[in-house]
Amino acid sequence: MTNYLLQFVNILVNILLIAIVARALMSWFPMPSSESPFFIIRQMINQITDPIIEPIRKVMPSMGMLDLSPMVAMILLIVIQRILGAVL
Repeated sequence: MTNYLLQFVNILVNILLIAIVARALMSWFPMPSSESPFFIIRQMINQITDPIIEPIRKVMPSMGMLDLSPMVAMILLIVIQRILGAVL
């Protein structure tokens, strides 16, 4: 049972890490028009990652144009994954 739970946590964390990297990369490009399929993909990735990144963004001090909240979110996810891996 714990093996399945550990696999689920690993898969979930990996999906979230990929989504955060995709969000960070997409932030370098202008927002596509609402008719574009990329608009829907971008909205979906933002909805997946907002619950993780937004609380971190509120706590972290502003560094001008540089947003480090995705990196902090990724580090926290990896730490949580490792802790749960050790506990389970």
